Amino acid sequence: MSILIYAESAEGKFKKVALELASYAKKVAESTGTTVTALTFNTSDNTELSQYGVDKVVKVNDSKLTAFNAKAYADTIKQVAQSEGSKIVLLSSTTDSSYLAPLVAVGLEAGYTSNVVALPLSTAPFQVKRNAFSNKAFNITEINTDIKVLSLAKNSFGIIESTSTPTEEDFTPSLNDADFNIKIEATEKASGKVSIADADIVVSGGRGLKGPENWGLIEDLAAVLGAATACSKPVSDLGWRPHGEHVGQTGKPVAANLYIAIGISGAIQHIAGINSSKVKVVINTDPEAPFFKVADYGVVGDAFEVVPQLIEKLKAFKGQQ
Repeated sequence: MSILIYAESAEGKFKKVALELASYAKKVAESTGTTVTALTFNTSDNTELSQYGVDKVVKVNDSKLTAFNAKAYADTIKQVAQSEGSKIVLLSSTTDSSYLAPLVAVGLEAGYTSNVVALPLSTAPFQVKRNAFSNKAFNITEINTDIKVLSLAKNSFGIIESTSTPTEEDFTPSLNDADFNIKIEATEKASGKVSIADADIVVSGGRGLKGPENWGLIEDLAAVLGAATACSKPVSDLGWRPHGEHVGQTGKPVAANLYIAIGISGAIQHIAGINSSKVKVVINTDPEAPFFKVADYGVVGDAFEVVPQLIEKLKAFKGQQ
């Protein structure tokens, strides 16, 4: 019996959320006296997982599963969980896993809770703390089923190294044509150097930048900070930036260590989508902008004056290190 995690990857490389999930699972395993098994899809090198406490890696290598397919992936996770006798199945809160988790829970007849932000408060009964009401509150959820499926909120636990020597095992799931009813026609990938999903720092721009020709301001600041670039919904709707960079409740959720909003007024949907970020910085000319009410730090000023000075100071600071 082991705790099973779905170790998400992209182009054969593990996402940051997979390492956070492994770190979380290791701590839960220590408290419950069990082990951690990671399920991977089409990865060739799994050694990175050994740095975060994984005891066993179950490898699925199938060309039909190269592109994400919620039904097929969920069926595979279910079969591996049953094969391993896993009573706890852990997934992240990425877009893909948000599709997967309910399907996995139904398949396993398991209780399911999302947006988990801390280690279980109790294992008998099994209770976890989770975000609620668009990250405005917490609640304590008790799961009474034999098998439990949890989704861990991104960046809520962190990455903790714990060296292990995992065994590896190949697994061939039993899938049928019904698992592949949904076909992928096209995939749109963001062009930024750092993906929003894996970024510790996100620099985001809004209509206050006045046009796509000024987006270099966002990219220059992001380059200095090693950050991902993002935008508000109006910016993507106007075609200034691709929809893959739209963050907020109706776009990609962000739970970065640092979120910098430049020229974004702070509509409630945007704030709800980035509210899990630990430190929020706002630069806006309007002192009454709603974003200032939730910001940790705010600068009332013209982005075209403030941001170049900020970039200059950051470069000078980095040069001293």
